[in-house]
Amino acid sequence: MQHNPTATAIAAATLTLFLLTTPTTANNITKILEKYPQFSIFNHYLTVTHLAADINSRQTITVCVVEDKDMSDLLSKNLPINTIQNILSLHVLLDYYGAKKLHEITNGTALAATLYQATGSAPGASGFVNITDFKAGKVGFSAVDSPTTDAFFVKSVDEIPYNLSVIQISQILQSAEASAPTPSPAEMNLTSLMSKQGCKVFADTLSNSSDALKAFEDNIEGGLSVFCPADDVFKQFLPKFKNLTADEQTSLLCYHGIPVYQSMSMLKSNNGVMNTLATDGANKFDFVVQNDGQDITLQTKIVTAKITGTLVDEDPLVVYTVDKVLLPKELFKAEAPTPAPAPAPAAAPPKKSKSGKGKGNYASPPQPESPDSQPSDQVADQKGDAGFNGGRFVAAVALSLWLGLLSP
Repeated sequence: MQHNPTATAIAAATLTLFLLTTPTTANNITKILEKYPQFSIFNHYLTVTHLAADINSRQTITVCVVEDKDMSDLLSKNLPINTIQNILSLHVLLDYYGAKKLHEITNGTALAATLYQATGSAPGASGFVNITDFKAGKVGFSAVDSPTTDAFFVKSVDEIPYNLSVIQISQILQSAEASAPTPSPAEMNLTSLMSKQGCKVFADTLSNSSDALKAFEDNIEGGLSVFCPADDVFKQFLPKFKNLTADEQTSLLCYHGIPVYQSMSMLKSNNGVMNTLATDGANKFDFVVQNDGQDITLQTKIVTAKITGTLVDEDPLVVYTVDKVLLPKELFKAEAPTPAPAPAPAAAPPKKSKSGKGKGNYASPPQPESPDSQPSDQVADQKGDAGFNGGRFVAAVALSLWLGLLSP
């Protein structure tokens, strides 16, 4: 059997396309650090603060880790978990800095944005870190609100070029803003928070429903994600809301919360069915979380809403804005599709002429010839052409097979 270079080229191209389009495995910072027991405490707090999930969802990122013995100063302050989250998020740089790049910084200094800045929790520009390439091979790190260089580069721990870099620094970065005490989510006034950021109509409605409000407030400490329709959206829905019974109103409001903390990155990596605060045994009151490109959608059987913003993200509480009111199938029915218009009645056939004498026995006038109508002889010719063309096709196939048998 002879080698066919064309077939080989096609097969190679197909294999190349398959390899290029096969998705790569996402990085897992937890598993990477598990190989290094000296970073076990740092790794533990990345998980507890849910920063690990956020790190895993990103590309082109650098994590500045600290050994267990250098974590004691931070832990001795007994800071609340959301403050520790702010401090550690300052150690996640939103750019790739491997060992080589750190020693080749243009003009000897760089300003790197961090996850603390990206979350919106950092006041002003306090979520940036200065990186300075000093003499004798030293590279220093400091928060922008720190007057001194806080820590120095120790070594590269793990590098996946231009995607993920894990480097060790000598100590925790000092930042007055990141370390500032913040109220715990349980101490926040949920409805007041929503009212100040474009969700006043929903918040006021929730305040007027004692059962629904209690369900939200009781779940904050253990974990709560709220999906709040924007003011103009919920205002348009109010007439329908007022037609519901009191129990149905409570269920609809509770349908906009899930009893677990889900950051944006966690929602993206945990698509699927989500139970809500309204879920009760046989009454499912659930919806489906689904990625739609860079967006996240919430799909009920009635509507598909899109997350449009984040009002607050302080573990264990996160509040999102959505562009539609979430309508559960347990309370609403899907609108029936608009029926297609009925076809026009067929035209009556022309009357045939009657034989016989006398006036009034006329045949109906001939119908005007449509553009598609053709004389019968022309149709016959076309049929003949079709048969001829079909015969030529069969002959061509036979000729090809015959030539194939003749070729060596």
